[in-house]
Amino acid sequence: MAYVGTPIDTTNQFQSLVGKRFSGNASTTAFTLDVAPSSTLDIEVFVENVRQDPNSAYSLSGTTLTFAAAPPSGTNNIYVVHQAKAVGTISPAAGTVNADSFDNTVISGHTALAATPDDTDEFLISDAGTIKRIDFSFIKSSCTPAFLAKNSANLNMSDDTITKVNFDTEDFDSDGNYDHSSNYRFTPQTAGKYMIYAQAFLTTQAANEFNSGQLWIYKNGSQHIETNSNQGNNFPEAETLNVSSIVTFNGSSDYVEIYARLNSEGGTSRVVGDSIYTRFYGFRIPGA
Repeated sequence: MAYVGTPIDTTNQFQSLVGKRFSGNASTTAFTLDVAPSSTLDIEVFVENVRQDPNSAYSLSGTTLTFAAAPPSGTNNIYVVHQAKAVGTISPAAGTVNADSFDNTVISGHTALAATPDDTDEFLISDAGTIKRIDFSFIKSSCTPAFLAKNSANLNMSDDTITKVNFDTEDFDSDGNYDHSSNYRFTPQTAGKYMIYAQAFLTTQAANEFNSGQLWIYKNGSQHIETNSNQGNNFPEAETLNVSSIVTFNGSSDYVEIYARLNSEGGTSRVVGDSIYTRFYGFRIPGA
């Protein structure tokens, strides 16, 4: 005949009850248990095989069982049975803890972090259904590495000659990836797409002698993108040029620099050292 009723739980393993024996001597009232019950109702106490009243015959303090009156003398004539003490643990099987097993106190019951997480702080995410941990550095929205540099003094150039612009003064450099002292290049160590921009104030220092000017972003030593102005000799002696591009970096060796050229009818060609007109900056585009 088939089993009728609720199926027997064969998944969990139940723990045996715990007991403890003592020998009375007609004078001792306090005895030490192996585990601490939560209340007098959690144990059954017997003296000479007579169950004691949990409301008056004894009291508990941690693992100390104290009788209201000393039990009589006898060998193992006192015994205690723990009825409600967990004496073992059962680990849930993998994949059996689901959303119904939690309530909001899983989060709200813990101390709130009152600052931006450190890069190495970890979060749990579902990666195509697989739970994984991830550092905050991989998920934070950040435009770094980023920098802004300017040139502090005039840069004289040979006429009609491509010349690197030495932006030698940093306004800021979040990760120290811009070299403002020797090669004047930005080499971000984080792969991604970056917004790169440069502006230069080109002048001949002589009226009506500005023929043309170019400003380039160079990537890894080669021209990447150019902006130019061709005015003939009908334009005054100066012009501000701007160049920008979204540049992909490999996160190790890729770098960018700025170059300029001015063709004139005479006078001194230069990039003016003026922080209002001349600057070079870049920043990573999050998510790109």
